[in-house]
Amino acid sequence: METATKTITVENTVKAPVEKVWRLWTEPPHIKNWNNASDDWHTPFAENDLRIGGKFNSRMEAKDGSFGFDFGGVYDEVKLNQKISYTIGDGRKVSITFTANGNETKVTETFEAESENSLDLQRNGWQTILDNFKKYAETN
Repeated sequence: METATKTITVENTVKAPVEKVWRLWTEPPHIKNWNNASDDWHTPFAENDLRIGGKFNSRMEAKDGSFGFDFGGVYDEVKLNQKISYTIGDGRKVSITFTANGNETKVTETFEAESENSLDLQRNGWQTILDNFKKYAETN
């Protein structure tokens, strides 16, 4: 018997126009600056082929070298300054919307949960990364 896939949504409003938010979200030199859930982690490598069927990959590592993993997938939908949907390497789906409101942009991420970690841990991790993005976008 199959169980329904649980989804988690995180969001934040960034004080920046959608064009800037989109650029900082999708360009690898910027991704490397905000894509971490804590200060003792970093993203030393990021690549992004932002088109339907294009692939992306980010290497996330503990700064002390004790652990790391690749986070990647394939784009299913790309609508400039509006929406990105992709399938992660393990088959889970992710959707990100960018809602422009003047000089602010609401970023909403919805992703299918995995089964190894609690929903709260997953939500908190993704929210922290989104919070880091907000801080980066508002100061660059």
